[in-house]
This record gives sequence, C-alpha cells and structure tokens, in this order.
Amino acid sequence: MTKLQAQQIKLNELVAKDFGKVAIVLEGRDTAGKTGTIREFTHYLPTSKYSVSFSNMPSKWDMDNWLESWQHKLPNDNQMVLFDRSWYSRAMVQKLNGWCSDEQYDDFMAEVLDWEAQQDVIFIKLWLSISEQEQEYRIDKRQSSPLTSWKFSPNDAVALSKYDQMTLLKERVLTTLGDWHTIDYNNKADGRLALITKVVDILSEA
Repeated sequence: MTKLQAQQIKLNELVAKDFGKVAIVLEGRDTAGKTGTIREFTHYLPTSKYSVSFSNMPSKWDMDNWLESWQHKLPNDNQMVLFDRSWYSRAMVQKLNGWCSDEQYDDFMAEVLDWEAQQDVIFIKLWLSISEQEQEYRIDKRQSSPLTSWKFSPNDAVALSKYDQMTLLKERVLTTLGDWHTIDYNNKADGRLALITKVVDILSEA
C-alpha cells in the first residue's frame, strides 16, 4: 500500500460518517495540477459523497452577481464539493487579465469572507504552488505533446508572462482572506500526497 492510498483510506473512513458540508477550493497557476489532483482525490471516494465544480466561462449575469452565482454550487449535507478554480478567480485570474472591473474586484475583496461565513460550510482553501521554471516546463510539455496539445491555449503563455503579477495578487488573497494552505506542487506526486493529507487532517479535527 502506498502512502497516498493510506490517506485515501482515511478519507473514506471520514466520509462514511456525518461530516457536514465541505467545500475544497483548489486554486493555482495554469498547469499547477488541479484537475489531476481531483482525479486522484476522488479515485476511491463513493460517488454519492462528492461532486466536482469546474470553472466555466461566466455569463454577464454571473459577472455582475459573482458570489450569488456560486451559491447553488456549494455542498449539501454530508457532501464534499471540489472546486477546480472557484469564486476566488475574481481576485486572481480575472483581475490579472482585466476581465473584471476595479469596482468588482474591490467589492469581492470586501465581501467574500462575510459571504463564506453565512454558508454553514467547512471551507478548505488550497493554493497549489509551482515555480516560474516549473510552469514554463509544463507549458512547453503541454504544447509539444500530441496527447496534451489540445489543452494548450494562448492564455498559457500570457499566464507565464504575468507570473510576478499573479504572485502579488495571490499573496494578497492568501494573507488577507481566511485560512489558506499552500502546497508545494513542483513535484505532482508529492503535492497530491501532501494535499490529501492536509484535507484528512483538517476534517479529522472538524
């Protein structure tokens, strides 16, 4: 049995009991490993215990009613929802690329913690951290491989060129907006083990 499987067993034991409403927020740079982590995290979980929310192109209504647009995606009782990007996109990716206005950004920063506090949800917020060199390597690998080239977009190159700007935005989020946990994802296997272990530890203490 691997260390990862041992943590997955512990996770299954936790979700076999009443565990409330749990939102696991995965944020990170492009190519950080969010989608692959969700695959590993849920591999042995009963499908009745979780759902996954992937980031989609928001409508105008979503953009104008940002936090409200996420309300129906939050977990029900004894359910875990894993967010592959989340409402925190407003404070990072949207702000970085100029997709939201300064007013929308400021409103989000002022309102998000109160909104979360009203939800009766356990929020586990995780930042998957990779270096600039690792991101460049993964983007090049994505683009050059016939298996993954379909995932490459011009936004990948833009994201790399704005590495330092993203660092400033994410540091403001991680230091001012609740309890965030930074997981080193320069090695994906080590990162996945550390992330699942962190979630198991938090839920064990909840």
